Order: sequence, then structure tokens, then C-alpha cells
Amino acid sequence: ARLFTDETSLKVRALLDGAVSVFAEDGYSRASIDKIARCAGVSSRTIYNRYGSKAGLFRAAIVASAQHVADLQVGIVRDCLGAVGDQSGLRHGLTAFARAWDTPDPRTARHFALVRQVRADVEHIPSDALAAWQEAGPRRVQAEIAAQIDRLAGLGLLVLPGTVDAWTAAAHLVALAVAGANTHRSRPGEDGEADARRRAEAAVHT
Repeated sequence: ARLFTDETSLKVRALLDGAVSVFAEDGYSRASIDKIARCAGVSSRTIYNRYGSKAGLFRAAIVASAQHVADLQVGIVRDCLGAVGDQSGLRHGLTAFARAWDTPDPRTARHFALVRQVRADVEHIPSDALAAWQEAGPRRVQAEIAAQIDRLAGLGLLVLPGTVDAWTAAAHLVALAVAGANTHRSRPGEDGEADARRRAEAAVHT
């Protein structure tokens, strides 16, 4: 999926798309400006003129990719939890969230390939790029989940223990959804809906 739907210039779109593809395939340390330039259909000089260095290009690319994925994930959160107003709706909303969160989305596959490369090569990646990525993507999404949890708690639908705030509860909810995808697949004879409900209910009671 392309990273842009706005009026960003076609050259910049192609450049950042190419950069994300190469960084996702090769990792930060092994990726070369020449390969990125070939993939994007631009010259190496164009990259250096615009971003100054591989580090500058990487920062711009991962931020653009993270913003794109965050837009999709914030949409999931709002669609699943934004209209919840009673206990029945809460159960349905959390079940929908659990299912959506662990369902592979081809629109985000390349980004998460890039994230895996980042984690493997984190010691060589500039700290400002890592911070910018977190702000543009994961922290933005967690903030939206926390806002929804805070709203639900305000309605009396969720009770947060005294030592747990909405931000921490949001992290727990995501962790449970991800863990469910890896360790709590359907039991024999259990359909996907029941599996998702089981994990969602575990999240409610955590």
C-alpha cells in the first residue's frame, strides 16, 4: 500500500516508499542509498540533497510508515470501542478489537517487516529516529486506546485498579491481543468468534 493520499509530491512518495521497502528487506545497517535510489527511481544525489544522510532518510521513512499504520489502527480502535455505551456493547466491542488486532492486514505487512528489522538492529539506529517513530505510531495508537478506556471507565463499564491508569491498561489490552494471536489459538472445536471472545474477556478482567 502506498504511504500517502495527500498532495505530497510524487517524487517524495516514491522515495519514501522505496526507502521503506529496502529498509524492511535489508535492515538499517545493510541498506544502501544506491539501492534505495534505484528502487525509488531517483538519483542518490536527490536523496542526499533532501535528507542529508541515510539516517535522515530512515527517520523520514519510518515516521511516514508509522503514521500510515497508526491511521489504520486508530480507526480500528474507534470503530470497535468508540460507540460502546453499555455492558453488552463493551463485550462486543472488545471481542471485535481482539479479532481485528490479531488479524493480519496486508496494508501493514511491510511496516511490521520494517519494525522487525528495527528491533534486530536497534543498537545501530539513531535514537532520534526511534523516538520519532514511537511518537508517530505506537504512542499515538496507545493514546487513543487509553482515551477509550478512560471514557469507558468514566461510564462505569470498566473498573481500573488503583495502581493502573488508562495508559497502562491500554498497553495490557494490546499485549493480551497480541499474545492471544500467538499462544491462545482456538481450542479444538472452538470457532474463531469464541476464541476472540475468550481473549477479550481475559483483557477485561486483567
